[in-house]
Amino acid sequence: MGKLFIVPTPVGNLEDITLRAIRILGEVDAVLAEDTRTSGFLLKHYKINKKLIPYHKFNEHKTLTGIIDMMQNGQTLALVSDAGTPSISDPGFLLVRACVENSIEIECLPGPTALIPALVNSGFPSDKFCFEGFLPQKKGRQKRMQELASEERTIILYESPFRLIKLLEEIAQYFGEERLVAISREISKLHEEKLRGTVKYLVEQFKDRTIKGEIVVTIKGKESGEKIIASDGDLH
Repeated sequence: MGKLFIVPTPVGNLEDITLRAIRILGEVDAVLAEDTRTSGFLLKHYKINKKLIPYHKFNEHKTLTGIIDMMQNGQTLALVSDAGTPSISDPGFLLVRACVENSIEIECLPGPTALIPALVNSGFPSDKFCFEGFLPQKKGRQKRMQELASEERTIILYESPFRLIKLLEEIAQYFGEERLVAISREISKLHEEKLRGTVKYLVEQFKDRTIKGEIVVTIKGKESGEKIIASDGDLH
């Protein structure tokens, strides 16, 4: 029986990878990659020559059986995403579940993920937090925003740069314009940017800009006794 290694990769700076991750990537039979071009660049940087197998959200269902067969026939595989830890807002859950169901050993290495640096940099309480990843784009989005408006823990979201303004405007609508928010953009990369303030202030900062890169939005939780604004504009 083979084995699956879950290997976190840098979210930006290529030095943000563990020595163990480099060793594992060099030892496995093949690497399952979200984007073979991105992972190929990383492997080349560390002088690792391995077979890359595409494994992403568009093919994970149809390739699952074949990948399980490979490990049942003795191959060891590493799963990587374009950046960060696989299965955290990236493909991985289906494969891990299938390994569990087929008694295939799984080993997840500790390593990079964008949400923790964003949380710590925000200055908001980090003893308890709520990670939501990407919110639903259509169905269920309004209901989830209403629920999160009452969340007292710090909230962490991922968002596309093309939808950042829309998200900030929704936070203002459901949470109130004075709710504190921190934006982390391009974490650990050359043009890393961190902005913190009321959601009203951040809308003003970003509305006339061309926004690029990976975005993490951290929202301070609702304080005890704080009123929130419902979608109908009434205070609750």
